[in-house]
Amino acid sequence: MSTPFPFTAVVGQDDLRLALLLNAVSPAVGGVLVRGEKGTAKSTAVRALSALMPELDVVPGCRFSCDPAAPDPACPDGPHEPGTPRTRPARMVELPVGASEDRLVGALDIERALAEGVKAFEPGLLADAHRGILYVDEVNLLHDHLVDLLLDAAAMGASYVEREGVSVRHAARFLLVGTMNPEEGELRPQLLDRFGLTVEVAASREPDQRVEVVRRRLAYDDDPAGFAARWADEEAAVRRHIVAARRLLPQVRLGDGALRQIAATCAAFEVDGMRADIVMARTATALAAWAGRTDVLAEDVRQAALLALPHRRRRNPFDAPGLDEDKLDETLQEFGDPEDDDPDPGPDGPGGGGGQPAPEDGGPQGADGGAGPEEDDGAGEPQPSGAGAGEQSAVRASEPFRTKALSVPGIGQGAAGRRSRARTEHGRTTGARRPRGTLTKLHLAATVQAAAPHQRARGRSGPGLVVRRDDLREAAREGREGNLVLFVVDASGSMAARQRMSAVKGAVLSLLLDAYQRRDKVGLVTFRGAAAEVALPPTSSVDAAAARLESLPTGGRTPLAAGLLRAHEVLRVERLRDPARRALVVVVTDGRATGGPEPVALAGRAARLFAAEGVASVVVDCESGPVRLGLAGRLAGELGGTAVTLDELRADSIAGLVKDVQGNRRAA
Repeated sequence: MSTPFPFTAVVGQDDLRLALLLNAVSPAVGGVLVRGEKGTAKSTAVRALSALMPELDVVPGCRFSCDPAAPDPACPDGPHEPGTPRTRPARMVELPVGASEDRLVGALDIERALAEGVKAFEPGLLADAHRGILYVDEVNLLHDHLVDLLLDAAAMGASYVEREGVSVRHAARFLLVGTMNPEEGELRPQLLDRFGLTVEVAASREPDQRVEVVRRRLAYDDDPAGFAARWADEEAAVRRHIVAARRLLPQVRLGDGALRQIAATCAAFEVDGMRADIVMARTATALAAWAGRTDVLAEDVRQAALLALPHRRRRNPFDAPGLDEDKLDETLQEFGDPEDDDPDPGPDGPGGGGGQPAPEDGGPQGADGGAGPEEDDGAGEPQPSGAGAGEQSAVRASEPFRTKALSVPGIGQGAAGRRSRARTEHGRTTGARRPRGTLTKLHLAATVQAAAPHQRARGRSGPGLVVRRDDLREAAREGREGNLVLFVVDASGSMAARQRMSAVKGAVLSLLLDAYQRRDKVGLVTFRGAAAEVALPPTSSVDAAAARLESLPTGGRTPLAAGLLRAHEVLRVERLRDPARRALVVVVTDGRATGGPEPVALAGRAARLFAAEGVASVVVDCESGPVRLGLAGRLAGELGGTAVTLDELRADSIAGLVKDVQGNRRAA
């Protein structure tokens, strides 16, 4: 087994280390979600935590890690007789993003259960993680059906496995730790709320600290065992500190003053439900125990709010999580200190600011932005006067709205989502079929129907049904899949009227919100001036697409053909990476094409490439004014798709029609 990187050797990341240590002191806090850019020691710190966790007493031979002092009466390996307990280290179980349902919750031997009535159960990762740590790297990429199972287990403290009336239940209480890069997509709100604390991490911008990070990493890679040995004393000290804090925890007093501050803070930030109040109370108590105190002070409440509330406050999907610290301080001051002699709340109070590890410089976060100018052809729209009149700076999007449902026709089998029809592992049962590989979803009626005609030939003499492998049928289910929604946005001079572009951006932002809710991947291609560019390659981060859209300037000619050809190339590459995911192309334009020889004919030929390949498409017609040329409608015909106006895109429009994307496929 490889030697893990020592927890105490992690440079900086004070909030991350503190949040993990608080959960080691009090697992009731509810776990940690670590958000941040790649390469910031998220996984390293989480994996190092397991070495600091106190050892457990377990019932010998129990596959479910029952506590000898209070064994689970419903344990599948029970009932347990009193005996000498076995002591072992706490486990850290990793849940792969691509794990199957059976790997997570365990599996039943369907054939034995059906033919013999025997509950032959093989425990899954939830059983392994009981009383330990369940770690999910890239938790935001976890499939929805696994998220549902995690939610159930986290809510009930138990895992249920049911197969056509045969059920097994076992305890599953674990410390849930997840890491994610927000650029790859966000978490479902239900799972987000299950994490007790959240921490934002970023690489330090301090050269000295970055040098120390590299120095320690190189030393570890050269000699992992020797490097760990050099940090053994620090690791042992932290382990003793955790044990001492756990012993002190029951003695910590959470006074009425602290509770009032907690309740007032949660109300001020408009968090939903009462879980935030409970998590804050547990976190503040753990902070006091970590600092070696038996009273919760003001800095404990403040630090608990900074860790427990950012991911719970009400915000729009594209808003970054975080707290207004000035508002937090005002709220805490208004409702007074938990104790009369308590110092003013602040990040640096007694006990190291709520028991934080030794501080190290964190460094500021970077920023990006900006785009260069292009020339404009005028194209009949009002333009600013003077030099560079063809270029308009980015305008803000209008208020987003709920859009009509756009879907890809036919039935796919891509990643689970909420947009188009697909064959999935979960959903409504539409029929039965012979199993492909391991049988997981038994269709009982079809299995009995297949086995019934052969009972006499098989010599059946008793009440039991004689079932063979060939008789087994699995349920064919239909659900919804997520698609790749590729936006092709016209940013040319013909779209540059400020009011018009604001409406166009509002429409695209509304479609992005819809894609966020339907668990789609998104991409963004823009065209203006002389060429088209991929503003955002296909990604699960709808936030990134919204940011690129917001900073999009307008102006220049309308290279419609270049935009379509660039989109076609993006789809070709994406099919190689993710062949099961079907695409929906959304072209946002007024349909004009200018620049170069025969721009209209060239755009038509480019559009027919999509029609020939059966790519689902919709054209959002942005043409305005009393005189309309209908160019967007013609483009939709060439694409083999449908055209909708900005008004028709609204779910509450007067038209009242749901516009599903129709591929222009002729009947064979």
